Amino acid sequence: MTEVVAVIPARYGSRRLPGKPLLDVGGKPLVRWVWERACMAEAVGRVVVATDDPRVAKVVEGFGGEAVLTSPEHPSGTDRVAEVAKGLSADFVVNVQGDEPFLDPEVVDQVVERVLKLDAPMATAAKRLNDPKQLWDPSVVKVVLDLEGYALYFSRSPIPFLRDVPEEGWLEKAKFLRHIGIYAYRRDFLMTLSGLPPTPLELSEKLEQLRALEHGYKIAVAETEYESFSVDTPEDLRRAREMVCGR
Repeated sequence: MTEVVAVIPARYGSRRLPGKPLLDVGGKPLVRWVWERACMAEAVGRVVVATDDPRVAKVVEGFGGEAVLTSPEHPSGTDRVAEVAKGLSADFVVNVQGDEPFLDPEVVDQVVERVLKLDAPMATAAKRLNDPKQLWDPSVVKVVLDLEGYALYFSRSPIPFLRDVPEEGWLEKAKFLRHIGIYAYRRDFLMTLSGLPPTPLELSEKLEQLRALEHGYKIAVAETEYESFSVDTPEDLRRAREMVCGR
């Protein structure tokens, strides 16, 4: 039987939102929202919170979750997830972003299904982009695919470039995809990926998923309707609290 474990990296020391995993959203800490949503995914048999701080671990265990303390030196959430994965016997590991309180459990299932269907080492998700502002926003990562649904490239720039088409008409002439930052890995591949050195394009774009592509590995992409929303700033936190109150 295939075993899938979702791991939620929850770093305490956020620069813009210190103690972010424990910030209150509608009477619950942020990390609990993510944990509860991940637990609802049908493909997932176990959910683990990977944190660098005992305070987060204590809160997670207090509401009945499972937490693992990891090194505070990890440069990325992927490295934190990989540390936890070393101690797992799971076939697949899903990296669920720890700052998305309204995660759709279905997108977790879609990414797991994609990695299984295409027999890929890893998979992620993308949504059709329809907002002109997002097209040119470098904080919104874009992805282009090959004809079989594998990622060709991820960029902060609009891709593909439409030659001889006015910029205001790009969304009408081509399909643009916004990357959604959730990943499903074959456990053995995650161990390999975490040991690979950073690559030139990864460092240029500041996109760690490019490391896999530059080293010659394929990334399957599941197209989804899920609209991600991450809590990165005080403004995001206020919006999340308002969204909870409006439900």
